[in-house]
Amino acid sequence: MSLAEAERQCFERARLAQQPRGEVTVGLGSGGQKSAGVELNVSSDYLMGRDPSAVYDSCVMQKAGEPPSRPLYARPDWKG
Repeated sequence: MSLAEAERQCFERARLAQQPRGEVTVGLGSGGQKSAGVELNVSSDYLMGRDPSAVYDSCVMQKAGEPPSRPLYARPDWKG
């Protein structure tokens, strides 16, 4: 796998290691039918208290065979 693709995939894994992600939906159908839904993503990395940066580094190394081009916390899109 290319380094760029590994970094993209592992970035998402690191985000889930930082905190769970979720979504709540509420709707009203044309017949007045109400609908609601909840989706929650919790990773085992989060539950085990792993550092997102360490998760990112090891994930990229495993997928690409080389370390990330920059540390997780140095990425401009990281909101830690």
